[in-house]
Amino acid sequence: MAIKVYKPTTPARRKTSVIVNKDLSKARPKKSLIVTRKQKAGRNSQGRITVRHKGGGAKRFIRIVDFKRDKFDIVAKVETIEYDPNRNANIALVVYVDGERRYILAHDGIKVGDKIKSSDKKISAKKGYHMPLKYIPTGTQVFNVELTPGKGGQLARSAGNPLMLMAIADGKAQLKMPSGEIRLVLDSCKATIGTPSNPEHRNVRIGKAGRKRHMGIRPTVRGKVMNPVDHPHGGGEGSNPIGMKHPKTYKGKPAYGVKTRRKNRPSDKMIIKRRPSKTKRK
Repeated sequence: MAIKVYKPTTPARRKTSVIVNKDLSKARPKKSLIVTRKQKAGRNSQGRITVRHKGGGAKRFIRIVDFKRDKFDIVAKVETIEYDPNRNANIALVVYVDGERRYILAHDGIKVGDKIKSSDKKISAKKGYHMPLKYIPTGTQVFNVELTPGKGGQLARSAGNPLMLMAIADGKAQLKMPSGEIRLVLDSCKATIGTPSNPEHRNVRIGKAGRKRHMGIRPTVRGKVMNPVDHPHGGGEGSNPIGMKHPKTYKGKPAYGVKTRRKNRPSDKMIIKRRPSKTKRK
């Protein structure tokens, strides 16, 4: 896997880069493991836009990924490693001994022909193996971690962002997030050993607006260049500051650095250490 930077033959090509991974399969996705994806363009069931800057984009299918990995103590063989347009990590098509095929999140370093296993008991701590946190050695990097036992992995599913298993005590496991936050999870929750695949994703430069449109992301207009009727930051002659003590959203709510997490949530007791706050620029 490598980053390919295009030559600046056109203004759009300047500083544009892509990931070149020769291990990815060029075959079509497994037909029994895909469903159609309906275009919603950020609208709810009433047709109102609830998420701005969405729409268009290339047609894509949803791959049914097995986040639970609940086929225990049965060896699976990696058939293909595939690109998934719905996530930044790659997925792998595995076939079990009984012939069943499933998509799973691929770990970094996975190869076609590798054998993986999932269990609710203690098994060897190899990359790609899936088991409860209480059986995983401390100091191990894990991903696809459950928050509720049996629900399926919810934490650390993005490319190249694993969690660190810090300690296990009193039926709970301490996990260090990529942000620096340390939180508790029940040690009966399962996790996959290793790092999510495609770690070079963070180094890709989109390069041009058209690639964003292919992703289904529409342009974002700054509030400062709008009229006062459209945005609290709008108005003024020429280039002006926002003209208020704190920045706001287009609806008038505080924005940019304001904590949005509700106070006194039940899960607060599961957070041991908060992520460090960003230092303000001088």
